[in-house]
Amino acid sequence: MRLVRRRLPANGVDHELIWLVVSVTAGAMGLLAFGFGFGLNWPRCPFLAITGFPCLTCGATRATIAFLHGNFSLAWWWNPLAFVALCGVAIFDLYAVAVLLSRSARIRIVDWTSVEKNFVRIAVVSMLAVNWIYLLSHRERF
Repeated sequence: MRLVRRRLPANGVDHELIWLVVSVTAGAMGLLAFGFGFGLNWPRCPFLAITGFPCLTCGATRATIAFLHGNFSLAWWWNPLAFVALCGVAIFDLYAVAVLLSRSARIRIVDWTSVEKNFVRIAVVSMLAVNWIYLLSHRERF
């Protein structure tokens, strides 16, 4: 695996612009739906309602609200994996804005080996499992 910096080709896909627009649009829609309270009920987790156990994403909405209010410890407390994902999105958005404004070369990951791909897969599944164990061990808060 290598990190390379490349200029965007004339007919290339501008991933930074696409994903920046997606994350900003999703955030704006979330604020409209829940932040301004159009009389909508808070979403309820069907998995929690049926089983009594939190799902992998239980607490993610509350973690997002805490994160957006700058209360990072509370966001971590609600759902650590959601907190890590929100940090990743924020870092990517800052990178995307900087690259788009400066029109500089883009960072790309190339030449993945099968060992590296398997390592990433195992790491992702492990993070999901550890997060779910954390949520199950703190299920009284849900």
